[in-house]
Amino acid sequence: MLALDLPELDVTDAEAVRRALREARPDLVIHAAALTDTSLCEEDPALAMCVNARGALHVAQACASEGAALVYVSTNEVFDGARAEPYVESDEPRPINAYGRSKLEGERLVRETLPQHYVVRTAWLYAEGGNNFPAKILRAAQGRPASRTGRRELSVVTDEVATPTWARDLAQAIIRLASHRAYGTYHLTNDGWCSRFQWAAEVLRLAGRTDVTLHPTTAAEYGAGPSKPTFSALRNEAAARLGITLRPWEEALGEYFRGGG
Repeated sequence: MLALDLPELDVTDAEAVRRALREARPDLVIHAAALTDTSLCEEDPALAMCVNARGALHVAQACASEGAALVYVSTNEVFDGARAEPYVESDEPRPINAYGRSKLEGERLVRETLPQHYVVRTAWLYAEGGNNFPAKILRAAQGRPASRTGRRELSVVTDEVATPTWARDLAQAIIRLASHRAYGTYHLTNDGWCSRFQWAAEVLRLAGRTDVTLHPTTAAEYGAGPSKPTFSALRNEAAARLGITLRPWEEALGEYFRGGG
């Protein structure tokens, strides 16, 4: 297995991508490179399209030349979040921000370029050592000054709902999916859903931070930046038909913390 990242490989450089795949001669490529900073995507939508859409096209074209299959990791933010139940693979995407639009365009280009593709939509990824939501919550809690009673105050939004997904669980599900030649679009997240507020509460509980008081707020009140889907949980229907399911998000998060994540 070969793993490439910046600065070794820039997916916006088509020739570099072709050269890398020609040398590696892979059977399967997992394309997880993306510009995921939603604020930066909103400020520079052309850059978002260059990385998330054109970059995906370059990888798909190189895969086609080398006869490799492709897993393109996409996002729940291709949906508008205007419903109150999880989205299935056949639901029509309607992104409401530049990040979602660029990832949806990447999906389209992959589908049109390479028949042997898996478009895998996921949500709210976190992993060991990353600048992820659990790490940000714990840093924010630590950075708040304690009151006279020793408590720290933290506000988290309640009107953004999806599914926290441990990258380790996603990776295992992708490996299982790739063993099937059932190409198409899949939703792979841990099971269930929660708000950012509920996720933060569970993070603090697992971290033993009983000194922190959480306060609910809305994205508008918090000034959270680009528009986000209100409810963008995904239902993993297609993969479940292949026998591929992921455990509840609470269970995965618990193991993440037990492992020192």
